[in-house]
Amino acid sequence: MNDLIQTMLSHRSIRVYQEKKIPPEMLEQISRAACSGSTMGNMQLFSIIMTEDKQKMREMAPYHFNQSMATNAPLILTFCADFNRFNRYCACRGCETDAYDNLQSYHWAITDALIAAQNACVAAEALGLGICWLGTITYQSEAFIRVLHLPERVLPVACISMGYPAEQPEMTDKLPIEALIHREIYEDYTPTRINKLYAEKEKHPNTLNLLKENNAENLAQIFVNHRYVKKDNEHFAEQLLASLKKQKFMK
Repeated sequence: MNDLIQTMLSHRSIRVYQEKKIPPEMLEQISRAACSGSTMGNMQLFSIIMTEDKQKMREMAPYHFNQSMATNAPLILTFCADFNRFNRYCACRGCETDAYDNLQSYHWAITDALIAAQNACVAAEALGLGICWLGTITYQSEAFIRVLHLPERVLPVACISMGYPAEQPEMTDKLPIEALIHREIYEDYTPTRINKLYAEKEKHPNTLNLLKENNAENLAQIFVNHRYVKKDNEHFAEQLLASLKKQKFMK
């Protein structure tokens, strides 16, 4: 099997890192990989903020809910949907600058940023580093806009902790690929098919431990009633919507 594919199939989330900086030449390779992915119209509608300063990490930590990897990693990469740079280019060339103040443009930019983030993750793991995706970046976008000094038309969409692993956790259990792959058309999920596709995941030791810890009957209850509950989702959605309007991605 191809070494790169084997690296991708061996992905695991690393939350504890060695106190060892990432060499500049390695960081250069990761940066080039991140900036070489597919983009909408080749506009490259993203920016990457690299944080190595521990004080800046501690400043952001509360907005990452003080997760350990937000401060013990030697590097934090924040990927932003960015139409600011392209708009400034258009202005310098005498073009209108309000053509991209809309949700469609945000969709283009967020896609570019996520492709760049995944490229960076794959490159880092191929070089022997560990990574962890901090989903909290989208929960308090207004705070990150302030801390990172983001101008209008720039919004954070992905955040990755990165460094040399100081742990070797088990790989996260995944659904079988037939749960995710559709042939020719989308094949909707019947109760029978759902039961079959989730059978192994529901019997996995990780799931059984979660059920015990949360006094839950099934994995769905853990997500809906404990991890990502409705009131929190609606609260963070309102914050995100406000940030989209403030950053001029929605009129």
